[in-house]
Amino acid sequence: MRKIIVVVLFIAVLVCFPRSSPAQKGGEGLGKLMQEKLNSSKLLLEGIALCDFTKIGNSAEKLIQVSKSAEWFVLKTPRYELHSNEFRRAAEVIVQKAKDKNLDGVALAYFDMTMSCIRCHRYVREVRDARLPIPRSSAVGE
Repeated sequence: MRKIIVVVLFIAVLVCFPRSSPAQKGGEGLGKLMQEKLNSSKLLLEGIALCDFTKIGNSAEKLIQVSKSAEWFVLKTPRYELHSNEFRRAAEVIVQKAKDKNLDGVALAYFDMTMSCIRCHRYVREVRDARLPIPRSSAVGE
């Protein structure tokens, strides 16, 4: 059962983090921040795979710190704030479950955290796509 959880979590990490650099799409600070998030998430997953509760707790704490930085707040909307809060709450649960040495609880909270990433990244893409100007050649009536 634990092997299945680790495989599912690994796949979720791959889906959650795009291959292109966030710095290409946003500011340099945001790109660096997303790289920190990715590195901490990888360490957290490694901690889960190795049942290293210290690594799990430290990585989740780092993710909480990252989520509180100014660069994190790329949109000022209630929905974006909701996604950020879901991410932080899941990371806080991970910290607590790591203290309790509850690997199944950590894995479940990690999955919740990863899903919050996926939902947030989808939302940010939708908002940014909606803000793009319509090319003149594809305007209606031309």
